[in-house]
Amino acid sequence: MDLLQEMLEKKVWAVVGASTKPDKYGYKIYKKLKDYGYRVYPVNPGYDTVDGDKCYSSLKDLPEKPDVIDMVVNPRIGRETVEEAAQLGIKNIWLQPGTYDEELIKLIEEKGLNYVKNCVLVALK
Repeated sequence: MDLLQEMLEKKVWAVVGASTKPDKYGYKIYKKLKDYGYRVYPVNPGYDTVDGDKCYSSLKDLPEKPDVIDMVVNPRIGRETVEEAAQLGIKNIWLQPGTYDEELIKLIEEKGLNYVKNCVLVALK
């Protein structure tokens, strides 16, 4: 089984960069994962709630450790998230298009984490 499929089978996700704005990918991704039956936590220090759910300011604030982190933030913010994920023992990072650069990929590899570069909206169909 490939890594993409493996990640999609995991049921607890965190969307870093979740948004309250329906036209933003941070909202669309969060909503679609929820609609597909995943347990999803929105992570964004700018919001109290997303789609009626409590929003968390960082990964360490989540009530449980997610199996997969979906990144919907720019690579600069992504680097902090990868560092935090590694500290918390979160192994799987899903990178949306436009959320990574060479430096971020290198950091993920240095930390020994798994990553997929794909749009979750497309992968879930």
